[in-house]
Amino acid sequence: MASIICKCGTRLTNVEAPNNIELWVYTDFEWDKLLEQDVVNTWEIPSPNRDVWRCPVCERIYVFEKDKPVKVYSLEDEFAE
Repeated sequence: MASIICKCGTRLTNVEAPNNIELWVYTDFEWDKLLEQDVVNTWEIPSPNRDVWRCPVCERIYVFEKDKPVKVYSLEDEFAE
């Protein structure tokens, strides 16, 4: 369980489950490997290689490796609301 403060000032946390912060993101290759395993129960699906969080306010995307954000993506002005 972790939390960070987004660049917009919003506190992001994954304490609650389910939540709207954490995204389950797999590459096509990772997803194909999962499908080959014939996983039936959802709790048997392994976690993605990276944690990805989305801020519900500014929609920035944070990519984590080893529990630290290593990349931050934000919307370009032309797409911002």
